[in-house]
Amino acid sequence: MSRRAAARRGVRLRAWWRRRSLRVRITLVVGVVAVVALLALSRLGVGLLYTTLLGAADAELRTQAQTVATRLSSGETASAPGIAPSVRITDVAGNPVDGRGPLPLRPSEIRELAAGKAQSVFRGPDSARWLAVSAVLPDGTTKLVLASGDLVGGATLLARAAVGFVVAALVVAVIVALAAWTATRFALRPVDRMRSAAAALPPGERLPVPVARDELRSLAEELNSLLARRDDAVTRLERFTGDAAHELRSPVAAIRAQAEVAVAHPDPELAEETLRDVAREAQRLSALLSDLLALARADAGQRPAAEPVDLVAAARLAVSRAGAEGPVLELVAPTPVAVAASSAEIGLVLDNLIGNARRYARTLVRIEVLPAGRRTRLVVSDDGPGIPAEDRRRVFDRFTRLAPEADGGHAGLGLALVEALVAGRGGEVAAGASAWGGARLEVRWPAPARPAHDDGDPATR
Repeated sequence: MSRRAAARRGVRLRAWWRRRSLRVRITLVVGVVAVVALLALSRLGVGLLYTTLLGAADAELRTQAQTVATRLSSGETASAPGIAPSVRITDVAGNPVDGRGPLPLRPSEIRELAAGKAQSVFRGPDSARWLAVSAVLPDGTTKLVLASGDLVGGATLLARAAVGFVVAALVVAVIVALAAWTATRFALRPVDRMRSAAAALPPGERLPVPVARDELRSLAEELNSLLARRDDAVTRLERFTGDAAHELRSPVAAIRAQAEVAVAHPDPELAEETLRDVAREAQRLSALLSDLLALARADAGQRPAAEPVDLVAAARLAVSRAGAEGPVLELVAPTPVAVAASSAEIGLVLDNLIGNARRYARTLVRIEVLPAGRRTRLVVSDDGPGIPAEDRRRVFDRFTRLAPEADGGHAGLGLALVEALVAGRGGEVAAGASAWGGARLEVRWPAPARPAHDDGDPATR
């Protein structure tokens, strides 16, 4: 089989395995492990039985050979009567001296016997066990006394034992697999009931949590947490969709009304004013759509890769974009500071924070860019009316406007967009009070990772 064919076969096998249910996979794994383990134990049992049988046979043969060796040492001849047919006598070279003909052994086997190693000899259907003992005759010569025994009975016993062990192993493995199937079925039944209950659960409801502190309780708690997040996301989406539809309806309705009036009552003197109003509403609609698209991309996690961006330079550009009209913009940046984000995100954050402060400030908006260890602080303060303490968290909600009459028709998405963009980079946004009693919005961005070889200033680490 080629490597490519083997790879295709492996892919098909993995696909088949993934299509099986958890119960089937657990049962198959348990069954296979049981078969392998029991077969290994069977082989070990047969091996121990074989070793025991050989040990008993060797002990009996050694007794027979030692008896004959004792008789030879006392002066009997190798051809003396009373020596069993299963005992043969040879010289140290393996040549028979008992007058019974050649031995049914190979020279290599005789050498092993002379070295004191018992031998199992198989000749066709016959099998025998041989063992040799040295005997010193009265004349000083050394002979070998070889005793043999039949292994047919032991081999039959071993074969039957092996078959019995294998059959028993397979039967036990099947029993273990059936037990695993049954146990898995009962173990997964509460999970099936929980799944069915979760599928039929109406919005706002939660799964009952088991009393026992086990895995099912943890699963129920995690599912309830997931359901809570789902309901919260659905609620926010519904509120966001309704608010977006409402906010979009206003400029669209205004543009339509002005266009219908201009068509129904054409007046060259009012045409310029009408077009100016239409352009203003179209600009408001375009800004609203841009903010909605930016929020949607932030919610979906669609953002460019982070890179070190000079926040001080970006703040200077944002101040120049804001223009000279309105409150004074004061930039405080004692040292160059970088953040890990993208230039577009930083521009949006700065434009929204500065624009929000300018709408409410009386005379001054201060932008501070400060290093803060592994973070970078951006603080925008104004001398306006400020944000009430109870609303400092709510101002970051979408379509939230604390003073609709003073916000210039904005949709209330700016601070929500700021929080989404900053949180997407692992930063934080907080609202507070400035030193002049106005609003103070602080952004903490993560600083770019420093190169490993750059020692830098220890105070900024």
